[in-house]
Amino acid sequence: MKTKAIVIPAPHTVELREVELKPLGADDVLIRTTLTSISAGTERMLLRGVMPHPMLQFPVVPGYETVGRVIEAGAHARAWLGKRVYVGGNYGFIGVNPAFGGQSAYIVAPQSHLTDLQSLTDEQGVMLALAATALHGVDIAFAAPVHAQQDASSPAPSVLILGQGIVGQLAARFAKVRGAHVTVTDKIASRLRLSLADAKLRVEDGELKAEDDPSSASALNSPFSVLIDATGKMDAIAPRLMNVQKGGRVVLLGYYEKIDLPYMPAFLRELTFAVSKEWAPGDLARARDAIAAGQIEVHSLITHCLPADDAPKAFDLAFNDPDCVKMILKWNDGDDHGT
Repeated sequence: MKTKAIVIPAPHTVELREVELKPLGADDVLIRTTLTSISAGTERMLLRGVMPHPMLQFPVVPGYETVGRVIEAGAHARAWLGKRVYVGGNYGFIGVNPAFGGQSAYIVAPQSHLTDLQSLTDEQGVMLALAATALHGVDIAFAAPVHAQQDASSPAPSVLILGQGIVGQLAARFAKVRGAHVTVTDKIASRLRLSLADAKLRVEDGELKAEDDPSSASALNSPFSVLIDATGKMDAIAPRLMNVQKGGRVVLLGYYEKIDLPYMPAFLRELTFAVSKEWAPGDLARARDAIAAGQIEVHSLITHCLPADDAPKAFDLAFNDPDCVKMILKWNDGDDHGT
């Protein structure tokens, strides 16, 4: 079967072309895509040609944030027929790199890689991958021993999140669900306006400036028990290490070419550093359930939407428009869209 897909044939090139899907195996399903999303981090690296091997093998179909409906199923996967699902990529192309492979009008995937959207809308469902990533990072941030001595009478833990791109926005929401007092930073005013944090600090020429409210002003001089970086930039983390209290934790929630931080502030504060990879088993379902229960709101984070046929324009906006927090693409005329 042939299908339309977004293909990166070489660095800095985005095309919409026809590709071929592999036949379904007994444990596979065929998904008719309704929405995908552009990952400004991962897909930017693919487009630049710097994604680590073996994922970077041109031509490649990008994307790992896909929702759609199961329209065919192998003999062992019949229970999925008709269900709306999230799937983190396409596992069955012929003649093109299938990693990550989610930006495709039709997708072949093993049933083990599906998450039932249940009551979520497609817009909510397309956010599951990054919601689960943020949730996993917050899990690491709140792991013992940093909060081991907290009890019901202790004040709420204070968390500083650097960057209010999509992962930072979601991490702030999940940290608040845990009862933390959350302060966020960003250079872009529109991202700070979208944030649901308790305090918001603008980054101007490397310095932090408070928004016009008492909570933000007090955050300038407050120590934090946890720092979560969602910028992916070492030079954003380094100046903030002295804002972390003694014995605090620093969580690296971005992707970094190397870890390069000054030792002295880490030494003085006796900081613990932790790396958050992505989601762990069960996190996709946990993120889905948190969204369904209304614990976190995600729809407002979708700032841009275009048809998949406008893929080159969509990628340009996603990577270069500072007001674009999340770009989604509509496939198959959106006629299978929603609950």
